Amino acid sequence: MAVSKRIVLHFPKRVVERPIVCRLAKDYDLEFNILKASISLEEEGLLVLELSGEQEEYDKGIRYLTETGVRIQSLSQDVIRNEERCTHCGACITICPSNAFELDPVTRRVDFHDEKCLACGLCIKACPPRAMEVHF
Repeated sequence: MAVSKRIVLHFPKRVVERPIVCRLAKDYDLEFNILKASISLEEEGLLVLELSGEQEEYDKGIRYLTETGVRIQSLSQDVIRNEERCTHCGACITICPSNAFELDPVTRRVDFHDEKCLACGLCIKACPPRAMEVHF
């Protein structure tokens, strides 16, 4: 059974120079799409990616990452909307490249679908009441 998940990888500085993601493709036959990266050789690296493949190989790849010292988080844990601040103005709808925001035609409220979110941060700048927050 095939699986596809968006995850955040936190690399400790001791493994930043190693070809870890390359091994996911080569050794575990996993496909990856890098959505966002912030890596420096002297500090912790951060990589947001979509990882897909057969469930058994995916599980082996995740186990490899963990054993290597890479901390793994689900992407949806990192992108949140502060419901108390959101005014449902819709500024986020037009700026979002992944269509993670949608205007409900009945309630006229903006729905946020975190599973579509790429954590690009564009909605943070576009949101007048600063209701969107990205945490890594």
